[in-house]
Amino acid sequence: MLQQTQVQRVTPRFREFVERWPTATTFAAEPLGEVLRAWQGLGYPRRARYLHLAAQRIVDDHGGVVPDTIDELLRLPGVGAYTARAVLAFAFERDVGVVDTNIARVLARVEGGRLTRAVAQRVADGAVPQGRSWWWNQSLMELGAVLCRPAPRCQECPVARSCRWSRSGRRPPDPAVGSAGVSKPQRRFEGSRRQQRGAVMRSVADGPQSVADFDRSIVDELHADGLIQLDGDAIRLPS
Repeated sequence: MLQQTQVQRVTPRFREFVERWPTATTFAAEPLGEVLRAWQGLGYPRRARYLHLAAQRIVDDHGGVVPDTIDELLRLPGVGAYTARAVLAFAFERDVGVVDTNIARVLARVEGGRLTRAVAQRVADGAVPQGRSWWWNQSLMELGAVLCRPAPRCQECPVARSCRWSRSGRRPPDPAVGSAGVSKPQRRFEGSRRQQRGAVMRSVADGPQSVADFDRSIVDELHADGLIQLDGDAIRLPS
């Protein structure tokens, strides 16, 4: 939910979501169309579909209990290295490092050089204090989100003295730029295919719509992603 939407908007929607579907079992039993309707306004509906598929896999393969090993988590639909480690760190409090865009930026600057994905993960794992994974990863995320921004506030940073880039006088290039895991600015939303896809999804959430009302390539794209159904000349949410 947070991938494309601000925390303030996500918080009430997340609470509604988990109140409606408190377990993987209740969520997996819900038609995908209802899940997509509840996801409206949160962006990237493909993630809602993956979440639904993952819940079904958790029910079928794990008796409705979220698995707690990296290998089992990575086998769930839509789950990659970041999500798997985030679940282990925040749900199970295992001693693993989580590397999101904020943490990747902190690590690259502290290390003083661009990091590959593998190196960033190794550095992150090695830095976790034993038994304090939840606290440590939350703190690093907050540090990257508030102080170690693309335009950093080094004078306020509690780790500036141990940050190689800061100690170098922030000599260019910024090691965070180009490091694996550090996201680039998103392309303009206005007029983009993302905007067009969102418009189709909002329309079908209200009921079946005519294919002729939309760009056919967008319709075909959403259909291929499993986010809509084609019924003759009409499109609808999946049942």
